[in-house]
Amino acid sequence: MYYAHFGLKEPPYKITPNTEFFFSGGNRGAILDALTYAITSGEGIVKVVGEVGSGKTMLCRMLQTLLPEKVESVYLANPSVAPEDVLHAIAFELQLDLPPDADRLRVMQVLHAYLLDRYAEGRQVVIFVEEAQGMPLATLEEIRLLSNLETRHDKLLQIVLFGQPELDENLNETQIRQLRERITHSFNLGPLAEQDVADYLIFRLRAAGYFGPHLFSKSAIRMIAKSSEGLVRRINILADKALLAAFSENVYQVTPKHVKAAIRDSEFGAEQLNKGRAQKLYMIAAGILVLGLVLGYLTHLWQSRIAGQASVASVEGVQELSPVLAAEAVAQPEPQSTAGYASVETVSEENTPQTAGVSADILEHRLNVTRQWLNQQPASTVSIQLMGSANDDQLRRQLESLAGQLELDNLYVYRTQVNNAPFLTVLYGSYEDRLAAQEAMRQLPAGLRSYRPQLRTVGGILQETKQLQ
Repeated sequence: MYYAHFGLKEPPYKITPNTEFFFSGGNRGAILDALTYAITSGEGIVKVVGEVGSGKTMLCRMLQTLLPEKVESVYLANPSVAPEDVLHAIAFELQLDLPPDADRLRVMQVLHAYLLDRYAEGRQVVIFVEEAQGMPLATLEEIRLLSNLETRHDKLLQIVLFGQPELDENLNETQIRQLRERITHSFNLGPLAEQDVADYLIFRLRAAGYFGPHLFSKSAIRMIAKSSEGLVRRINILADKALLAAFSENVYQVTPKHVKAAIRDSEFGAEQLNKGRAQKLYMIAAGILVLGLVLGYLTHLWQSRIAGQASVASVEGVQELSPVLAAEAVAQPEPQSTAGYASVETVSEENTPQTAGVSADILEHRLNVTRQWLNQQPASTVSIQLMGSANDDQLRRQLESLAGQLELDNLYVYRTQVNNAPFLTVLYGSYEDRLAAQEAMRQLPAGLRSYRPQLRTVGGILQETKQLQ
């Protein structure tokens, strides 16, 4: 619905795991590398624990895509499988030739023979167990017995357990301690910190085809991080709903107002809002209590000074001090600035004094200059594509901000289309070849480099604009 409005090619925040949107920040990439190493090195049983919605399934899908071809994977998604059925479930996934009424011993013999054949071929077999915290302890013990299948030097079967924190509680049970002792690596998939949330949001936008400034203000990011508690699934839900709220108002930046609407519309939102209200009531009550204590102390101090025949000036000083201390006792911190997340984000004129002299018609002026520039340049001329927007007013403000960082005469703007909707693209510089353009791109301010600028040729731009004629 809102994709064309923001210049997106596909939905950026779907909760269905898509390996093309895997975010390696927040220690995810390091855990993925460690898991790949542990499996290919034949480390036996590995455990990954994370809260609901922390990204365990995405990590599992990425593992399946990154493991070498010699590794054959089995995926067990049913946590309630009975201990007497787990061997049959594994045999079914491996497509072993077994009669339906085969007993446990027969299944184990066929499975062992299959694993030995794969080992002789230089191949490995790994079992991914999802929602392992929901498995009966007897089933977990049955899986542990599979780790006994080995040669003199190597394990024949690798096992990776994915579960919620309750899995650790189950493994602490005395009757399952043998499984706990067999676990060679344990990884914790923790929640994303606020900066990780900011990086995650813009990463998903870029992966969906967006190349403009950050759509979420700093205060909106802070609110999403707090309300989602750093859980990836909740971040996706809130970000998607917040973008929809911004689209419904026909604006191009997500603010705390849009995030609040998303929180109210989410399943976990009511709980977060109620918690926030309770905290506010607590702070108000604490403020009133502190105010009462301060006023009581000041009254006592005033009476003591009267009794001691203190000077009138001293009494007046105490009386003047009272409201000051009272105000400090109940003062709430001022809301932080809601300025844009990146250096070229939408800003007001009073916040950009360095561009105060730039004409309000900066956009039309640069469009006219760009048309002349495109007609005069060779097709091989290279420029740097910085950003874009579907809204003229927003791009005009972006140009005003850019003019404070780059030479205005080297900024070019042309109209194109994204998803069959009008779009404005900003270019910077004019270079003879790609090497010169790449060197100039490395010299851009860090805030602009974070937008992943791209190199474009004049010939390609002209061909793109001709399609609109």
